Amino acid sequence: MTGEQDAAVPASRRQPPRHVVVMGVSGAGKTTVARGISDAAGLTFAEADEFHSEANVARMRSGVPLDDAARWPWLRALADWMATRDAEGVSTVLACSALKRSYREVLRQGPPTVDFVHLDGTAEVIRERMARRAGHYMPASLLDSQLAILERFEPGESGLVLDVSLSPEELVSAAVDRLGLRTGATALPG
Repeated sequence: MTGEQDAAVPASRRQPPRHVVVMGVSGAGKTTVARGISDAAGLTFAEADEFHSEANVARMRSGVPLDDAARWPWLRALADWMATRDAEGVSTVLACSALKRSYREVLRQGPPTVDFVHLDGTAEVIRERMARRAGHYMPASLLDSQLAILERFEPGESGLVLDVSLSPEELVSAAVDRLGLRTGATALPG
């Protein structure tokens, strides 16, 4: 399993697990980049969409955006998932929209630390990407509602912003390098 601590390294020399949330609006490339980070740095990957209730999925599939009441249990489940992995000594990377600061604050309540990577770009670039993907329940028509509620990082809120016009490979490389991740994902940036 990826993300496990090396049992041969004494506990006193092990670094704490790392937790990364790749965030942005639907179509920004969160899943692709998060999987790439998982592969490059050995973090355990999860897709936040898989944590949604059937009711939430049906609502989005029908073109109705989720309200905060529908999102809170989902966000708490994601924070709990990261906290559980942290207790196991396992580093994670999560593909999750995390559009509002309040949503990111809920995710930060899981493990001791979370690094956020915001895949940001123009609506035109993201719309084009959404039009090319197949089999996703989130229709392109909901992009405007996501852009309307998106809260970019505020002063005092740490996070890495990457331009979605870069290739997926460039985005993964930039995230791994700038976060100081290495295979095993136990090294702290330094």
